[in-house]
Amino acid sequence: MHKIIFGPVVSRRFGISLGVDLSPSGKQCNFDCLYCELIGKKAQDQMQEILKLEDLVQSVQLALLEHPKIDVLTITANGEPTLYPFLYEFMSILKPMIPKNISTLILSNGSRFGVPSVQKALALFDIVKFSLDAADEDSFKRVDRPYRSINLKDLLAGIKDFSSKYQGELVAEILLVNNINDGAKNIEALVEFLKDIRVDRIDLGSVDRPPAYNVEAIGFDRLAQIAKQFEGMFVSLPHRKSSIPLIHQNYSREDLVEFISRRPVSVNESESLFDSQTLVVLKELYTDGILKIKKVANLEFYTTKS
Repeated sequence: MHKIIFGPVVSRRFGISLGVDLSPSGKQCNFDCLYCELIGKKAQDQMQEILKLEDLVQSVQLALLEHPKIDVLTITANGEPTLYPFLYEFMSILKPMIPKNISTLILSNGSRFGVPSVQKALALFDIVKFSLDAADEDSFKRVDRPYRSINLKDLLAGIKDFSSKYQGELVAEILLVNNINDGAKNIEALVEFLKDIRVDRIDLGSVDRPPAYNVEAIGFDRLAQIAKQFEGMFVSLPHRKSSIPLIHQNYSREDLVEFISRRPVSVNESESLFDSQTLVVLKELYTDGILKIKKVANLEFYTTKS
């Protein structure tokens, strides 16, 4: 049997994570994203190789006994986990077995959020993270290369419908590729769509692992500028710290409060975003109670909001 459980690993976004792969035999996905770290493969609308439910449950049970001190149990796949036909049954069985200190998380591309049976399964997760790399049709087709029956209008409608019903924490991930989906039209469309739905956090990033196809990342400084357009939302810029230079901002107290009121900053990110002098001011503002720390989907942010 291929390995179903992987980790624990330290996730930049969710803490100590134990992974569950619903497609351990290989890539099974309804997208063929340019930036995917898995080898390129033609998009498909269903899984051809399906794990037995009893094998999946047993593997997770044993893993939880071996690793009780994790922050999150992450359901994913070599591909799209909502294609797994027994997702609801799996989570229904598993949910009562999970200690209360462990959050359940699914990583999805959001393409099937409008399907009632998928919504039913997703409702059982504490955190749902979906990818949304494009909100205009041209960028969507170029970067995500979806299965032929998937259209952007229906995908967005499904995400919006699910967001209006879901009671857990909803996280959107945007991955931008140089000269593919990083144009002003797509960024503006993404901002407008995400402002219109209930989303708790946005992870904004670019290529940082070897991709399936020959594409290029955009720089951290540009990502930081784009993040400002998501005004009032909790935006994280996940990154590998060793490869990111400091952006020297030299904010005054007033400027820093103004900046964070518009765009809350993750505690981890602050060390890459601000220089040492600004970090001192940041910590003073927190000590003085002007700034607060709020946890959003297991990630802490400096914010002016209660």
